[in-house]
Amino acid sequence: MNFLNKISYKNIACLFSCAIFFVLTSCEEDLTKTNGSKSKNFPSQIINNANIIQRDSGFITLKAKAPIIEKYLLIDSPYTVARKGISIEFFDKKKPKVPGKITAKYARIFEYKKFYEAKGNVRITTNEGQRFAMQSIYWDQKKRNIYTKDTVYVTMEDGSTLVGANGMTAKDDFSEYTFFNNSGDFSTKRLEEKKTPQ
Repeated sequence: MNFLNKISYKNIACLFSCAIFFVLTSCEEDLTKTNGSKSKNFPSQIINNANIIQRDSGFITLKAKAPIIEKYLLIDSPYTVARKGISIEFFDKKKPKVPGKITAKYARIFEYKKFYEAKGNVRITTNEGQRFAMQSIYWDQKKRNIYTKDTVYVTMEDGSTLVGANGMTAKDDFSEYTFFNNSGDFSTKRLEEKKTPQ
C-alpha cells in the first residue's frame, strides 16, 4: 500500500510539474507574440529648437531650423519629421552668399530613400529671386526632381506672375520647370528676351 501511495504521489507531482511547465511556456509564447505586435512607431530621438547645418567638403549646403524634430529609426522605413514647421536655407556654390529658402508647416524626410515632403503653406524662394507658393511639394533627391499636383503660384524676379493650376515638375535647382494648365501675367520684355533668333 505504501508503495502504491508513493507511486501515485510521484505521478501527481510529475503531472503537476508538467502542467506548470506547459502553462509557463504558453504564457511565455503569448508574451512574445504581444511584444512582437507592439508598435515600434515612436520617436527614438527628439530634438527641441533644432538648428541643423549640413556641409559638403566644408561648404555649407543647408541650414534648417525647427521647433521640434523627431526621428523614427526603429521601423522598416525610418524617417524624420518636423510636425511644428520648418525653415530651410539651401546654398549653391555659384551663389554662396544668396541662399534659397523653404518654409512649411510640416515636413518629413525619408533619409534612406532620399525623399522629402513638405506640407502646409509651403513657400520657396530661389537664389535667383523667384518665389513659389503651394500647399505641398515633394523632392526625390536621387532623381533630382521636385514636383507637386497642387496649384502653384509663382512670382518672378521681374514681378511677372504665373499660376500652374495642376501643379509642376522641376529640377531640384529650379534651373528648369514645367507647369501644368498654366496662366499668368508676363512681362513682355522678359518674353522678348527669351525669343530665339531665327
